[in-house]
Amino acid sequence: MTLTMTNAKRGFASPPSVRRAVTPALAALVLALGGCVNYGGIHSDRQITTPDQYATANSLPAQGGQWPSTAWTDQFGDPQLTQLVAEALQGSPTVAQAKARLDKASSYVAASRATLYPQADGSVSATRLRLSENLAPPPFGGNWYSDFSTLASASWDLDLWGKNRARVAQSVSQQKAADADLQQARVTLATSVARTYNRLAQLYALREIASNEVDDRTAMGRIADDRVAAGLDTNVDQQTARGNVATSRASLSQYDGEIEVVRYQLGALLGEGPDRGLKIAQPTLGIGASVALPDTLPADLLARRPDIVAARWQVEAALQDVKEAKAEFFPDVNLSASLGLDALGWGRLLKASSRQLSVGPAIHLPIFDAGALRAQLKGRYADVDADVANYDQTLVNALSEVATQVSKIRSTDRQLADARQAQAASTRAYDLAFGNYKAGLAPQLLVLQADETRLAAVQSATNLAMQRRDQQMALIHALGGGFDAQAEGLATPEASPPGAAHH
Repeated sequence: MTLTMTNAKRGFASPPSVRRAVTPALAALVLALGGCVNYGGIHSDRQITTPDQYATANSLPAQGGQWPSTAWTDQFGDPQLTQLVAEALQGSPTVAQAKARLDKASSYVAASRATLYPQADGSVSATRLRLSENLAPPPFGGNWYSDFSTLASASWDLDLWGKNRARVAQSVSQQKAADADLQQARVTLATSVARTYNRLAQLYALREIASNEVDDRTAMGRIADDRVAAGLDTNVDQQTARGNVATSRASLSQYDGEIEVVRYQLGALLGEGPDRGLKIAQPTLGIGASVALPDTLPADLLARRPDIVAARWQVEAALQDVKEAKAEFFPDVNLSASLGLDALGWGRLLKASSRQLSVGPAIHLPIFDAGALRAQLKGRYADVDADVANYDQTLVNALSEVATQVSKIRSTDRQLADARQAQAASTRAYDLAFGNYKAGLAPQLLVLQADETRLAAVQSATNLAMQRRDQQMALIHALGGGFDAQAEGLATPEASPPGAAHH
C-alpha cells in the first residue's frame, strides 16, 4: 500500500489559508509514516579481495619487465601478423557484438540521466461529441459540439534521496563494464589470431622437415638400388627404402591438409570466408622479446586485465543498485504544473474563461507493501555478493593464468636446450651412419635407426620452439595484451574497506 498526496487537482488550486493549514500536517504525516517501511537489518558482509591477500611472491617474482604494449605483435618481426590482427579487429563479428552491447549500455546512460532534469510535454486534441439530453438541458443537450483542448505540462522529480542519481551511476558502471568487455574481446581475438598464425608457422616448419626427410630417404633409396644392382644388398633393403620414401611422402600430404585447415581457421578469425585464409603467405615469425615479469604485477594486474576491470565495474553497478533500492523506502516528491485551454466550440477556445491551470507537489510514500521493498533490497544485496564473488574468481584465475604461463615458459626453455643438444648429436650420428652406408661399411638398418632418432629430435626441437612462442603469446594475453584501464578511461574505484560499501 502506498500513499500519494497532492495539494492540487487539475483545474483547481487550494486557497492560501487551506494550504497554510495543510502543509504542517502533511509534513508531520510524512515523518510519522516514514518509519512504517524500513531496511533495518538488511546488509552484506562480503568484501572485494585485494591481490595482496594472495600469496604470489614465489610464483610471480618482480623481474623488472614491461607490460605488453598495444603493438606487441611487432616483437615477432612478421609484418603480416600485425596486418592480420588489425584486419581481425576491424571485421570480426565477435568484436562487433561486443561493440553493439556497449552502444546499448550507452543508450541506458542517456536515458537515466534524463530523469535528473525537468520533463515537459504538450498535447492538442479535438473531439466531436453529442451531449446527452439527460445530462444537459437544451440547447446543449441533444446537439453536436466540438471539444477543443490544448495542454502544456511539466514535472520534476526532486530526487531528494538520490534514487535517480544512483540509477545514473549504475548505468554508467554498466557502460564501463561493457566497454571493458569490448576490450577483452579485442585482446582475446588478437592473441587468438597470433596463436593460430603461430600454429600455421609450426606446420610449415614440420612440413619442411618432412620434405627434407623425403629427399634424404629418396637418396638412400638410390643408394639401395645401386647396391642391389651391384649384388651388395638384397631386394628387402631396396623395398624397405622405397617404403620409407612413401611413408615420408604421406607425412608431407598430412601436413599439407593440416595447413589448409589452419588457413580456414584464420579466415574465420578475420571475419572473412575460408578463401581469405588461402591468401595468407607463409609466416616468417621471429623469436620475440625476452620474458620478464613487471614489478608489482599482482596489484597492477587490476588495471591491465580488461576482464578484471569489467568484473569490478559490475560490482560497482550492483552497489548502485543497492543505493537505488534503499531510496525506494523514502518519499518521492514530484513537482508538477500544467497550463492549457479547454472549450466546447472553436470560438470559445481562445477566451480567458477557457484556461485551466494546475500546480503543486505530489508525494509518494510507501506505508505498507507486504515486504516487497525489503525483498527487493535483499535481492540487490545478493547481486552484490554474486558480483563480488565473480570479481574474486576472475582475479584468482588471472593470477593463476600468469603464473601458469610463466612456469610453462621456464619449463619449455629447459626442455628446448636439451632438445637442441639431442638434435645436434642425433644429426651427427645420422651423418656418420649414412656415410658408412654409402661406403658399404654399415647396413641400411643402422642408417634407418639413426634417421628415426634424428627425425624425432628435429621434430621435438621444432615443436618446443613453436610451443615456446605460443606460450609467450598466451602470457601476453594473461597480462592484458596491452590494455591499460587508465589510458582507456576505465579506471575502477578503489576496493572498498571492510563493510563500507555493504551496510
